[in-house]
Amino acid sequence: MAHTKSAGSTKYGRDSQPKYLGVKKYDGETVKVGDIIIRQRGSKFFAGIGVRKGADDTLFSLLVGKVKFTTRRKNNFDGSVKRVNVVNVLA
Repeated sequence: MAHTKSAGSTKYGRDSQPKYLGVKKYDGETVKVGDIIIRQRGSKFFAGIGVRKGADDTLFSLLVGKVKFTTRRKNNFDGSVKRVNVVNVLA
């Protein structure tokens, strides 16, 4: 009786599909309503004027205009302050 599985059956044969995360529209580019600006996991970039955050943290445009990246100071719960990246769409 064989103690190893037959050929072709391994436990390492799985791999996940790529998620294609990252910035899709850069500073100064023109966007339409609903265009995806950034695909992300978590809040690396925050939604500003004319931008909304989807359920999977994707940032998309609400306006027709140009993308503008800025920084903002954000207060944490412990009172410390950090700089965060904010994405805006200016009409």
